[in-house]
Amino acid sequence: MGKSRRNRAKGNRTDPIAKPTKPPSDPELAKLRESKILPVLKDLQSPDAKSRTSAAGAIANIVEDAKCRKLLLREQVVHIVLTETLTDNSIDSRAAGWEILKVLAQEEEADFCVHLFRLDVLTAMEHAAKAIIETLTATQPPFSKLLKAQQRLVWDITSSLLTLFNLLALAREEVLGAIVGNQTILRLIFRLAATDIAPQEIFEEALSCLTTLSEDSLELGQAMTNDQETHCYDALLKLASESGARGILSCGVLHNVFSSLQWLDHSPGKDGACDAILIPNLAGALEQVTPSSVKAAGNGTSNLAEITQVALEILAAIGTDFQETLVKGNRAPSGPAKPDEEWNGFGDDDAMDVDQEPDADAEEEDDEDEEGEDDEDDDDDSITSDMEADMDRVTGGDSPEGDLDDLPTLRELVQKAVPQLIRLSNIPVDSEETLSIQSHALSALNNIAWTISCLEFANGENANIFGAWYSAAKKIWRKTITPILEADSADLNLATQVTSLAWAVARTLNGETPSEGNPHRKFMSLYHASKSQPQTAEQEEGEDPFQGLGVKCIGVLGSLARDPAPLEVNREVGVFLVTLLRNEGAPAADIIEALNQLFDVYGDEDAPCDKEVFWKDGFLKHFEEFVPKLKVLAKGIDKRAQTELRTRADEAALNLGRFLAYKKKHTPK
Repeated sequence: MGKSRRNRAKGNRTDPIAKPTKPPSDPELAKLRESKILPVLKDLQSPDAKSRTSAAGAIANIVEDAKCRKLLLREQVVHIVLTETLTDNSIDSRAAGWEILKVLAQEEEADFCVHLFRLDVLTAMEHAAKAIIETLTATQPPFSKLLKAQQRLVWDITSSLLTLFNLLALAREEVLGAIVGNQTILRLIFRLAATDIAPQEIFEEALSCLTTLSEDSLELGQAMTNDQETHCYDALLKLASESGARGILSCGVLHNVFSSLQWLDHSPGKDGACDAILIPNLAGALEQVTPSSVKAAGNGTSNLAEITQVALEILAAIGTDFQETLVKGNRAPSGPAKPDEEWNGFGDDDAMDVDQEPDADAEEEDDEDEEGEDDEDDDDDSITSDMEADMDRVTGGDSPEGDLDDLPTLRELVQKAVPQLIRLSNIPVDSEETLSIQSHALSALNNIAWTISCLEFANGENANIFGAWYSAAKKIWRKTITPILEADSADLNLATQVTSLAWAVARTLNGETPSEGNPHRKFMSLYHASKSQPQTAEQEEGEDPFQGLGVKCIGVLGSLARDPAPLEVNREVGVFLVTLLRNEGAPAADIIEALNQLFDVYGDEDAPCDKEVFWKDGFLKHFEEFVPKLKVLAKGIDKRAQTELRTRADEAALNLGRFLAYKKKHTPK
């Protein structure tokens, strides 16, 4: 009879795939590994249930420490948790296991979430979600009759799952698609959002998760509106009219759903649903925010500041997405501007991303604005600081100016949201909370203003929108932009925000922008100040050159100088921009933007500034001298490294030639 081989006598073989982990070379880490990490991992895999539970809880506590987390990852803690801890019979161990994965996902980069997804963590999450649904809907015993400790463990696991859903969805599109396509996961989130069974913090986490999942997701929008189990959509619609965090967060989810389902002003959804129904509650929430209320909340909780920030972010998103309403409703320009026959300097008709400030691509629209300015403004030779005069200008005549019944979202933005945004943009900044509120208010105003500035208003087009916006735009200039400019803040981030807003407002008002206090000189000074600040490595390598403060200042100046601006203002701005062309140290983006603004300002031979400034001050000579310099500048830009900058430089060179030919042909007699 043959004898058994010795190696077959061993009870368990070691994992043939596992690789032994080498101890770290750092003595401190090696000591920490031996004293804390290895013992707790050994207990995590112990046959004793109490030891496993205790170890899982201990790891959940130490994983936030960077050194411990690094060592735990080296020792394959994720593999252990996924294969052993999450399948443990003890709910305490499972809760600790989900807590471990949650903290790891929060502390590590997005690649870690992709790694979890590839390890099939969604299967484990689906299983856990199904178990939670069964627990919440059970009748024997009902969830409310469970011990408080048992309920707490269920909510702990739920909280970890919601955080993981959120982080995984943000990591990559394919992960988001997998989550949204999982019916069990959606059933859990819908139930948490649509019922009052969950504690407030879990409810808020569920809505935050839904906000992430619903962004640009047609599939989730359809799933929510078709949900017959919890009627989540109807529940959120009802909550959206409530005050407080529940109402604001519900508005955020519904905005995403409306956007994904294309429920716009001209194509509303159920019962006329579109963003217009959300704005009154968002504006009402902002109305409650005062410096004293923020300060009082800051002493105990930052909830008020956080919810205010969320409301402002939603309004900013609505302001941006409203551009799609205008496009879908055929209110946006359908093609390029109509340039003069002799030259076609504005050939780019690409739509501008409202959340990113425009550059040379948007200048064609300015040219159109300029062509129709004389006809629109014959009866308004001078704009005073009297707001009643503004209203007379807007409402006068037989045209339907100001009537926005067919654009309820814009009506609600202008009438309800903008006044609150103006007020919060001037909130006294004495804490991080108030600074954040001011910044988000400016961002929301910026998005709304840029959306409207992309419209064509020449020859009476979109007169109702212009009529409704005209007075609001002047109030923004006088009550938001001017006070911040006069404060002379050294905060360049604030200066960049307010300059972007000023450009959007000035593009719409053109030469009718309020001129009290000589704002053009403020922006000239701001331009010089922006050049005196050293650039960081990130700005030099990664930032879009057309998004810089200098380019935005130039854009504002060009808009302020357009007809019917006073000739003195036009002359000062014109000289400033022409001088900039001769500055060899000026960035290429600044020069290109300056050229585009000059084309717009002096592109109309009928404007008074053409004869009184362009020709009398001899601008033509400076343009002619700049032709060879611009060609050299364009050729010096690397096409591969800076494709957009090179393209726009080439376009500017082409437009300059056409502009000069046009001006020479139309020399005043």
